[in-house]
Amino acid sequence: MNILVIGGVAAGTKVAAKLKRDNYDCNVKILTKGKDISYAGCGLPYYVGNVIEREEDLIVNTPEKFSKLTGVEVLTEVEVTKVNPKEKTVEAVNLKTNEKTTYSYDKLVIVSGANPIKPPVEGIDLEGVYFMRTPEDAIQLRAAVEAGEIKRVVVVGGGFIGLEIAENLKAQGLVVCVIDMAEQILPGFEAEIANYVENRLADEGIVVFTKTALEAINGDGRVEKVQTSRRAIKADAVVLSIGVRPNTRFLADSGIELGPNGAVLVNKNLETNIEDIYAVGDCVFITNLVTGKNTYAPMGSVANIAGRILGQNLNGGSLTYEGALGTSVVKLPGINAGKTGLTEDAAKEAGYDVITVTVTVDDKAHYYPGASPFIIKMIGDKNSRKLLGLQVVGAGNVDKIVDMAVMAIGLGAKLDEIQNLDYAYAPPFSTAIHPFAVAVNALLNKINGDMVSITPREYMEGKAEGYKIIDASLVPSIKGVPYVDIAKTHSQLDGIDKDEKLLLVCDKGKRAYMLQKRLRHFGYNNTLVLEGGRIFTEIEVEEGN
Repeated sequence: MNILVIGGVAAGTKVAAKLKRDNYDCNVKILTKGKDISYAGCGLPYYVGNVIEREEDLIVNTPEKFSKLTGVEVLTEVEVTKVNPKEKTVEAVNLKTNEKTTYSYDKLVIVSGANPIKPPVEGIDLEGVYFMRTPEDAIQLRAAVEAGEIKRVVVVGGGFIGLEIAENLKAQGLVVCVIDMAEQILPGFEAEIANYVENRLADEGIVVFTKTALEAINGDGRVEKVQTSRRAIKADAVVLSIGVRPNTRFLADSGIELGPNGAVLVNKNLETNIEDIYAVGDCVFITNLVTGKNTYAPMGSVANIAGRILGQNLNGGSLTYEGALGTSVVKLPGINAGKTGLTEDAAKEAGYDVITVTVTVDDKAHYYPGASPFIIKMIGDKNSRKLLGLQVVGAGNVDKIVDMAVMAIGLGAKLDEIQNLDYAYAPPFSTAIHPFAVAVNALLNKINGDMVSITPREYMEGKAEGYKIIDASLVPSIKGVPYVDIAKTHSQLDGIDKDEKLLLVCDKGKRAYMLQKRLRHFGYNNTLVLEGGRIFTEIEVEEGN
């Protein structure tokens, strides 16, 4: 069997290696436009920041090493220009010699990846403008930093790569500004979570301007200034990280079905609409596991998993790739963030009876050195009592919380089924009731009517107007509002009528919930708990509260 793979990096090398490992007799050939076949694309920001010290550490396998290791034939700097399904051939050009060659196949795997979006603005080709897609991009940027050529940087794009680059450049003493034309940084995160992260970045000295478009890059030969819709910003360099587009133009006349953004449409077997042609990686649409709809998720994890499945299936396997949840995690200065599943708005658009909860909870035993808070937002469905999505931020290991949610959502478990599982505990690692379980408990309390609360989003939207703020913290912490100590609350509150609307606020939300339960016993039935507490939400106190 003659199998031709267009593209390398994550999915292409995974397909080819798995195929050859399981069936060494098959003929597998990779054609790739780049010089490198397998590199750590997700590690590029950390090479720029000198966290990854050596250039060679970015290269997972050289073409020669990969070929010797796997038996796969690799042709680099060969660009495929056309696919001919009827003839079962592809046309390609050697970028070193300009020689044109036609390659035949029995089965074709398209793993052409994606290209960085290059905005059509003045100055985009000036020296000092960088993208972040290949090792060469990272090598050039780091060399310029180490040579002292760069002191001030504008990063265009507030997604994961953009923010990771910002962190690593800031750590080297550069002045860093991030601009993004969207309403918020961290696309796919809840607005309140993104705003919280933005404030933490500001604390670390990284300035962020949202709702700010790049208009031009000015300079005499190299970058000197960046013009935006908000203001002009002095800069020695610009790093563009505003997303990617599927690299599928060469498929235009092939008859292969493409989606609205040019991504290849495949089924659960990763087959295209044309027999014996498959596609995987950053060039394809996949299925959202919650909604069942097509989604574009150019992630290394997705590419590797789907690539391995396809490699097995091409050798006679019958696995299916069911899809993904949009799971992601990012490390930023002083804070980490992760997410999986649907956001609140996406869940509503999908027709679910949505209920959410936000909790602030210690990431490990509060008395253990280094303990810090997690802020967790859970999105659930009232009818099915299932988890639909989760987002978490904190200085600790947020990936564990995210992965627990992945298991729950992916397996379709009900909240009641994951509430009291035997999660790992020891003071250095977790709390006696795991932070994930604390969030599940809070969501179930809300579903069951045991807790009546207001979310941070609702509070910011002004939905607590008319409520009297009560400070329920361990010690008085909010100036200008009445303080109520639950430890001393054993009867009706002095001077506060039972019918008065009360917003109960503490540091994290737990003491406010405890006070709500106590006050309910004494006939106070118009109280709301501010979820997540004042650690997450800044409290606005009006005169006469």
